[in-house]
Amino acid sequence: MKKEIHPTNIACQVTCACGNSFEINSTKDTMRIDICNECHPFFTGSEKVVDTAGRIEKFNKRYNRD
Repeated sequence: MKKEIHPTNIACQVTCACGNSFEINSTKDTMRIDICNECHPFFTGSEKVVDTAGRIEKFNKRYNRD
């Protein structure tokens, strides 16, 4: 790598709106985010599938899925 052209990475404290905080390497010293892996529905298992007009059943019927 060439010297003096890359930004320096420092420890960054990331704070989520849910209250979770963790540390990563970044060019910034602090970050505030809206959603993280502790509160995102995909990672918490509270994800809901919204079916509008039976589209899921129509897909399953078309491709012979159970």
